Parts: sequence; structure tokens; C-alpha cells
Amino acid sequence: MLGTGLLQGLAVTAKNLAGSFHDPARFVTTEYPEKRTVLPENYRNFPFLVSESESDPLGTLRCVACQICEKECPPQCIYIEKSKDKKPDAAGKMQLYPAVFDIDTSVCMSCQICVEVCPFDAIKMDQDFEIATSDRFNGLLFDREKLAKPNSYYHRIHPIEAGEVDERLSAERKAAAEKAKAAAEKAHAPAAAPKPPSPGP
Repeated sequence: MLGTGLLQGLAVTAKNLAGSFHDPARFVTTEYPEKRTVLPENYRNFPFLVSESESDPLGTLRCVACQICEKECPPQCIYIEKSKDKKPDAAGKMQLYPAVFDIDTSVCMSCQICVEVCPFDAIKMDQDFEIATSDRFNGLLFDREKLAKPNSYYHRIHPIEAGEVDERLSAERKAAAEKAKAAAEKAHAPAAAPKPPSPGP
């Protein structure tokens, strides 16, 4: 019959219109900011730096200022300066740390390349999208104080990924500790007694 497709389409539209008043599955808008849509775990916006401690975020950054993310960043929006001294990381190993770590979010294109190339799992993608500001320059330049967030925050926004990262880091730190312990035991082991000279003929 001529026009059957049109009638079917109008029926679907009418069903969605009626359902949008009482069926939450058909609600098409969120009354933001009073209500907020739960973001999926894979949603990403701008990067942040992971620290081990909530009480001392800058003192426990995983970042060792290797500058790989700075070199690999396509829009070149990351700027890092290495420290002159070293401090112990989460595993107790003496490491450099970023004296300066800036990200210009007005240039960042949220490509996640910095996350993928980081060998220390020190930089991850955030879900914070409410960063509008009237200052288009300094307001969108994030320094390490703004970027540093604790591992508990990382677990809250990316629970599955954070759990996998923590499990891997824990295994690596355990292996490093066992290796260091074995090396220390070997160094303190008593030297083998010299063999007596064999009697001559």
C-alpha cells in the first residue's frame, strides 16, 4: 500500500513522543546541572598526573620527568622541566621528578598519546569537562598542582583500568624488591674459603 512506510515512521515517532513523558529509557535530555549523566569509563577529556598519596600529591607523583609524553605530543602542549635532585618513588627507588609540568588544555586535542607512551603509568585521561573560564590563556594552562590527582581518584573514574594498572605495578615492585633482596644476600654472603694447595709429588 502506498504510504505504509510513512505511517510506520509516524507510529514510531508517536510512540517515542508518548514514552518520553513516563519511560526513563526514552528520556532524551538531562536536566543539567541539577542532574548529570553518568559518564562511561572510557570517556576521556584532558590528562592528569597520578600520585600515590592523597595527602601529598606532589610528593608522590609517579612521573619521573622522562619527557617522552612531551616529545610525542602532536600539538606540543606539554612542557616539562626536570628536577636537579632525586627523591624516592613509590617503590623506594631514587628518581628524578618534574619541577615543572604544564599542559595547555586550550591546545590539547585529547588524543591520549601521552597516556599510551608513558612507561610509568603516570599520566591518565580525566573525565572533568567543566573547565570553562573567562581567561583564555592562564585559565587553561594547567600546572602540576592542578594536574596532580591521587590514585583513589583514578580508581573512581576508571575502576577497571586502574585495578589492572595497580596489579601490574604491584607485581613489578614485588619482583624488584625480591631482586634487591637476593642481591643484598649475595653481597653479604661469606666468601668461600680458598682451596688448600694440592701436595706436590
